[in-house]
Amino acid sequence: MAAPDFVPTDPTQRVRGYSSPPRREGSWVADRPGDLEAGQPTGTRLGWPGPDQGYALKLATLFVDRLHLGAVAYDDAVAGCTPVATKRAAIYGRAPIIHDLTIAFAIFGFLDQDPPQELVSLREAIFAELHSHHHYRERRAVVDMVSEAVLRQPEERIRAEYDVDWKRNLNV
Repeated sequence: MAAPDFVPTDPTQRVRGYSSPPRREGSWVADRPGDLEAGQPTGTRLGWPGPDQGYALKLATLFVDRLHLGAVAYDDAVAGCTPVATKRAAIYGRAPIIHDLTIAFAIFGFLDQDPPQELVSLREAIFAELHSHHHYRERRAVVDMVSEAVLRQPEERIRAEYDVDWKRNLNV
């Protein structure tokens, strides 16, 4: 271990170097209690694990002035749309990027200055108090409204589908 210059040392003492631990024979196996043998489980409300998902919250701050929220609170819109964005990012096995959030906000009409009244009513119902940690089930339901097939499409296609009929992007 390194020591400061003022610490007295014996110049005749042999300096110890690094040595690797002994080699383990055989390959690694998932035999610990917390290891998942079959991989990450999938299903309703189990989420989409991916790297650096918290970065989506940082990116969401870039949309503060661009969102048309109506009666939906900013925190509720972010709480519902960032999991959709992280789901899209996890599908591709990467961290969220700005386009994931743009798509999530666009699907729910938050980037539209004049969204359809039916969508506005739906948003007010499903995004109400979504930022509260007590509403995990409701937040998961919002994420499950957007299918993987929709999220695999390019941004231009999703926006075009929204312009034709916003319901095409949602399972409502």
